[in-house]
Parts: sequence; C-alpha cells; structure tokens
Amino acid sequence: MKLALNQAARAAALGETPIGAVIVLDGQVIGRGRNRREQRTDATEHAEMMAIRQASRKLRSWRLSGCDLYVTLEPCLMCAGALINARIRRIVFAASDPKAGACGSVVAAQDFPLMHQVRCEGGLMAEASSVMLRRFFQALRERDKGRGSRGHRRDEARTGRKQILMHARPEADHPEYT
Repeated sequence: MKLALNQAARAAALGETPIGAVIVLDGQVIGRGRNRREQRTDATEHAEMMAIRQASRKLRSWRLSGCDLYVTLEPCLMCAGALINARIRRIVFAASDPKAGACGSVVAAQDFPLMHQVRCEGGLMAEASSVMLRRFFQALRERDKGRGSRGHRRDEARTGRKQILMHARPEADHPEYT
C-alpha cells in the first residue's frame, strides 16, 4: 500500500486527484498507476486502469489471475468491473469512497453474479490515504475561491472566455439600493 500511496503523491504533485494503485503477483509489483484524468482529458485514466494496462503488458495477457490490487481509494464501478474482467484475485483499498465506491460503500461489485468473483478488503492505511485526499481537496477549494463560483469556472471552461466577477456589493456603488 505504501507504493500505492507514493503513486497517489505523484498524482497530487501534477494536480490530479491523489489516487494510486499497484498490482502485485507473487510479491512482485507488475503494474503501477495513478490518476491522470485531468492531464489526459480522459475519464478512464484512473489509477486502477493504468495499473491493469501495465500489468497486462508485463504478463502479455489480459488475465491477471493470482494478482492482487492495492489502491488508495475504494474503486469506482468502472474500475471494479475492469478488475473483475481482468480476473484480479483480490482488491485491497485504503479509504472507503461513500460517493462512488463499488466494493461495498455504494454498490458491492464483488457480489454481482458474474463469471469471476473478486475479494475486497478495505481499511489498510486508510488514515494516510484519507489525509492526503482531504488536504488535496482543501487546497483545491482554497485555490478556487479566488477564481469565482463553480458556475463561473464551468462557463469559462466551456466558452474559453473569462467571466468578469463583481465582488462589490451593489449598495456600495449605488446609494439607491440602501
């Protein structure tokens, strides 16, 4: 899990959500990944997906039977589905994800009646992962405070034009409002 936390720290250093993953077979790391959704503008660039791709290349097979995944945040449904399809033996996650977790927090993908069953275990180094995530999002909120509301930022990103932000209260400039 420490290696997954290192990957998460690398993601955070690049402005990505600090999530990291490693895949282990027989005590050897065969795949590593970290979130790169913002950097690559790709919704599928999750840490788990990167680790699966790297491990599959290393083994020259999409079947990752006997492999264990260590990840700093409970996988989402997309990643849990990919891990099941890759035949991962066990998913070990640090922090639970109450908004999108698919190993028991929101849904339990391991309980789906599918061709492969995966074991999910949570809580390993959960505090370290949770602290990293909290600090990252706290810093992001602080940075964004100076850039206006979420709506302004979304409109700016969509149109490519800067919004003019009015911070003064109307009554300060116009006595008729008082």
